[in-house]
Amino acid sequence: MLDIDGLMASLAERRKVFHSEADFQHALAWCIQQAMPESQIRLEVDVLQVEHRRRFLDIWLPVEGIAIELKYKTRGLELEQDHEPFVLRNQSAQTQGRYDFVRDIQRLELMRSQLKQCKAGYAVLLTNDSSYWKDPARRSTVDADFRIHDGREVSGVLAWATSAKQGTVKGRESPIEIHGSYRLRWRDYSKVPERSYGNFRYLAVSLE
Repeated sequence: MLDIDGLMASLAERRKVFHSEADFQHALAWCIQQAMPESQIRLEVDVLQVEHRRRFLDIWLPVEGIAIELKYKTRGLELEQDHEPFVLRNQSAQTQGRYDFVRDIQRLELMRSQLKQCKAGYAVLLTNDSSYWKDPARRSTVDADFRIHDGREVSGVLAWATSAKQGTVKGRESPIEIHGSYRLRWRDYSKVPERSYGNFRYLAVSLE
């Protein structure tokens, strides 16, 4: 349906870094529009049926029936790129960030397989935080089920460890059930030379 890796490679030629998740969203949407000029691309579409509450989909292609969820997680970084200054904040909260990405996969499964709202879905996470893609040295973490490091297979019912504190899981208490099976493969996106946290990589999960 979509060559998401090709689109990300094309986008990286023009934009190595983004100010925010919204900036990333708009840039990718424009890249899709250029690659697929006949498409009608919509941003922040209100998908009312998902989880029986208001839920906004990041990018929606109604003609093709393609749903895209995006995440942009950053470590602190200041640079100038093509005469444009960038100041990325240190977002931290990686534990919740992993949960939210896996929840995006769950929502796309719900839209595609159960509600028949889309024909294909893509969950994409772009980050310069290596803790997302590196295999953790310690396995017994409270978010072990939600780890998304390179090579991991995500499937089944995923839940917090019983030792997880309330502050960690607040607003994210529910276990996540993934019906499919997804082998996670991280790919290089861009690199800012001579900068700490200057290596950007992305993870794309396709539901087709």
